[in-house]
Amino acid sequence: MMPAMTLPYRTSPGDSTDLPSGIPYIIGNEAAERFSFYGMKGLLVIYMTTYMLASDGSPDRMGDEEARGVYHLFTAAAYFFPLLGAIIADAFWGKYRTILVLSLGYCIGHALIACGDFAFGTTLLPPRTWLLLGMIFIAIGSGGIKPCVSAHVGDQFGTNNDHLLSKTFSWFYFSINVGAALSMLLAEPLLHTYGAWAAFGLPGVLMGLATFVFWMGRHHFVHIPPSGWAKFMERTFNPEGRRALLNLAPIFLVFIPVFWALFDQTGSSWVQQAKDMDLHFLGIEWYQSQIQIANPVLILILIPAFAYIVYPLAGRFVRVTPLGKISAGLFLTVVAYAIPVWIAHRITAGATPNIAWQLLAYLLLTAAEVMVSITALEFAYTQAPPAMKSLVMGVYLLGVSFGNFFASGVNFALDAFRHEDGTTMLEGANYFLFFTVLMLTAAVAFTIYSHFYRGNTFIQGDDRSRDTVNPPHPGESNDQG
Repeated sequence: MMPAMTLPYRTSPGDSTDLPSGIPYIIGNEAAERFSFYGMKGLLVIYMTTYMLASDGSPDRMGDEEARGVYHLFTAAAYFFPLLGAIIADAFWGKYRTILVLSLGYCIGHALIACGDFAFGTTLLPPRTWLLLGMIFIAIGSGGIKPCVSAHVGDQFGTNNDHLLSKTFSWFYFSINVGAALSMLLAEPLLHTYGAWAAFGLPGVLMGLATFVFWMGRHHFVHIPPSGWAKFMERTFNPEGRRALLNLAPIFLVFIPVFWALFDQTGSSWVQQAKDMDLHFLGIEWYQSQIQIANPVLILILIPAFAYIVYPLAGRFVRVTPLGKISAGLFLTVVAYAIPVWIAHRITAGATPNIAWQLLAYLLLTAAEVMVSITALEFAYTQAPPAMKSLVMGVYLLGVSFGNFFASGVNFALDAFRHEDGTTMLEGANYFLFFTVLMLTAAVAFTIYSHFYRGNTFIQGDDRSRDTVNPPHPGESNDQG
């Protein structure tokens, strides 16, 4: 399937003012790939705490804290490998080839997890080992292609159609959540009815389909050539590259990771909390993990609402900037997390709150995601010099890894230092309150930092850099060196 290097691929966006023809292939690929990733990830905590068996068929289940620790460690790995994928893409293979090759490891990972549900597999290795091996392959494959896909979207645009970039990134994010919503709706029923082989195998089939769709669009894409290792190092660590990395590092590696430490717990502690709630809502008895569908469904609603209503309306009263959006989103996350704190208090008191309360928390957290994640995704691309688009995307995604690594460490520590009665230092509502206070601290610190940020905007095909984040005052230089 690998195309010959002599085929005539376009290497620059050209002068078109229309939507690039390769975008539908990328968006179609991303919808299927996200079904694959979120279908597997959304089941992990329930599989590890409820369904996992030993080789002899006896229960081999994890405790809540251990399962949360493994879940966030896997997520941290999946968002650590983007940095490696970015270096491979920018220096050696280019984005297209990197996505195509690493996707194969992704498919292998799903097959390995499914092997733990078959007799021939359990005679060779216990299901826990199959799960670990599968998670490693998926983390490398999924993580390695993450920064390349986002940057590949941006590479399709030139100076004549870059006005379509912001809305395209919104639709790109929209496709992610179509795939995620479908996977979350189907995953647990498949696990409950057919077993792990179906629940983890179907996402693997979709990943194969995603790879095929991406390959079909190869002649429609702009293929930005890799720079080579020497040129990559030269461009990355030149004054312009160093300045971009130094400007963005505090945002992506210090402040936003706290958001992800909270947000990604919708797949761990929030799912576990749902087990103790009344799951009958809207005339339906929901599966425990299906509550996660609220996020992608709300994203489908809130993306156009923010793009066409909220931001234009806010722009009539205040200057709407990328850093301002992120700051508002961080504070909204604090409000969203106050709800699971209250739910945990009610559960401890013996009540059974309806799952509608958690849906309200999802509404607020998803609105925060639109302001933080989508904005940061576009911000990462536009703030990166042309030769290091994938690398900066990798740094942005490394922040997601840091946030999940922190959440994993907290849970492993709670599991390791239990009290004699089996409780932990952050029991019940105190667990959610800890992360809420942490988020408030980060939001205040980010707001202060954002007032001092200076950066330039770069678009493929445009040799000029434009300070669109914090334009200089009259008579002030645009050079922040």
